Amino acid sequence: MNKSLLGKMAAVVLAATVFAGCSSNGGTTNAGTGSTGKTDPSPTAQQSEPPAKPQGKLTVYIGFQEDHAVKAIEQFKKDTGIDAEMIRMSAGEILAKVRAEKDNPQASVWYGGPADTFVQATKENLLQPYVSPVAEKIDAKYKDPNGYWTGVYVGAVGFASNKEFLKKKGLEAPTKWEDLLDPKLKGEIVMASPASSGTAYTAIYSILKVFGDEEKGFDYLKKLHPQVQQYTTSGAAPGRMVGMGEAGVGVLFAHDIIKYQEEGFDSLVMSFPEDGTGYETGSIAIINNAKNIDAAKAFVDWALSPKGQEIGKTVGSFQNITNVDAVGPEQAVDMSKLNLIDYNIEEAGSQRQHIIDKWNSDVSK
Repeated sequence: MNKSLLGKMAAVVLAATVFAGCSSNGGTTNAGTGSTGKTDPSPTAQQSEPPAKPQGKLTVYIGFQEDHAVKAIEQFKKDTGIDAEMIRMSAGEILAKVRAEKDNPQASVWYGGPADTFVQATKENLLQPYVSPVAEKIDAKYKDPNGYWTGVYVGAVGFASNKEFLKKKGLEAPTKWEDLLDPKLKGEIVMASPASSGTAYTAIYSILKVFGDEEKGFDYLKKLHPQVQQYTTSGAAPGRMVGMGEAGVGVLFAHDIIKYQEEGFDSLVMSFPEDGTGYETGSIAIINNAKNIDAAKAFVDWALSPKGQEIGKTVGSFQNITNVDAVGPEQAVDMSKLNLIDYNIEEAGSQRQHIIDKWNSDVSK
């Protein structure tokens, strides 16, 4: 073999040796491995696997109307592929059920109902915190700073009156809380019980604020009691009863009144107490010791998203929604035109059991 060929072969061997050294772990650093000097994994290994879909069935306790609840669960399953079921109850009933099941939760998510009920549940260690990444789109006044609950919608307390009843009695639709004490309304008012209904508790807390203190507020509630024909379990039920002519005036959330009007109850007139009205922040939370935590978080994320919040208007739920990127229903009340009280959610939640107990002992005894 001539010297020229031997020289070329030596050069090839030398180049191969240098290349092998540069590819070894002998002191070089790769972008994907920090300072260890280990070689990058293959491109296939670098690609992260998509997160596994949560397994098992998610159970959700829902505190708003049945058609909205059904549609929400159906859409969530369609959007995420996660199996889910719902049980519909009033907010007070949900609180009682979650409390009774605290050692063995039968549901993972509580969806809907006034935030003050969630505050009470938080104080009883019935909820666990979760700060959804979607929650950054929601105003701080509509969510718990520690993530125990997050507001999904807002709704104001209003009055529903039956047109024919008003005409027959020679009355105008009430525009102040004192109007409900008119002798012509004795036995003609219907509202829910605060023991079962978040709607009713919101109304009672609002009354106490309007009258300035607890004593004056309860004096008013005692006078109102003989005017009330029935205390319903559901906060929305008074609207239907008034629309059907079974009562003259109902106290409930405005979005429920609008729902009945849209369903064809043309006899309903909606008005608001000009001396002050309260509002709910309908919320969502994960129940403490939930069995299906990954699916629960996925549901919270979905419910707070624009798609989740916009479901309501497709089935006649006309609350004001909280995600700034979501488009609310055209029929929703313009809250800026109402005389809203300073509704302190934390105080309302902390005082909830005391106020309900006092109502039970002093008013509905």
